[in-house]
Amino acid sequence: MKILMVLTSHDKLGDTGQKTGFWLEEFASPYYVFKDAGAEIVLASPKGGQPPIDPNSTGDEFQTDDTRRFERDEQAQHHLAHTQKLSDIHAEDFDGVFYPGGHGPLWDLTHDQYSIDLISKTLQADKPVAAVCHAPAVLTQVKNNQGVSLVKGKSVTGFSNSEEQAVQLTDVVPFLLEDKLQALGGSFSKGDDWTSFVQVDGRLITGQNPGSSAETARALLTQLV
Repeated sequence: MKILMVLTSHDKLGDTGQKTGFWLEEFASPYYVFKDAGAEIVLASPKGGQPPIDPNSTGDEFQTDDTRRFERDEQAQHHLAHTQKLSDIHAEDFDGVFYPGGHGPLWDLTHDQYSIDLISKTLQADKPVAAVCHAPAVLTQVKNNQGVSLVKGKSVTGFSNSEEQAVQLTDVVPFLLEDKLQALGGSFSKGDDWTSFVQVDGRLITGQNPGSSAETARALLTQLV
């Protein structure tokens, strides 16, 4: 069982002068779900090397058992520091693909052609693709063989408008994920803010927020074991 995790390489939070990247919990929780299940994990990002961690996600209030485990795990830290370039990745080499969120993917992975092709090829091969929090943004430029948006008619979720408002970034992000998925014809649903909520529609798996990370990963794992 071989799982690819794709992380953002983007570290600028719009024009705010602040840093962003991927959200640590959204990487660490799925990473250990997969590792503890015996999966081989490959990490990739558009630029390769160390992907940027959103500095806010390292704050004490956002730490979990999995993020603390990661802080003690030198092997995992080395693994993360040496992600492969997404352009060197071949979809056929993997049984499933997982995208951690954070605000970074809104700027780079959304429009990354290698990511778009990876998602298309993985789903066409009847293999699962999962994305959590802001990472369902990576689906918004993907189309099916008929040229129709991948998410049209699909049950999906992602970081909600109310959650974006709560973190006061509504006017900073390039688009609101909830609005975008709905505009593309997705059947968007959500749970209460900050609670775990996951949607599974065939091979497409989406999670709403950081607290959904482990459940989203387990939903992908269920399709592989």
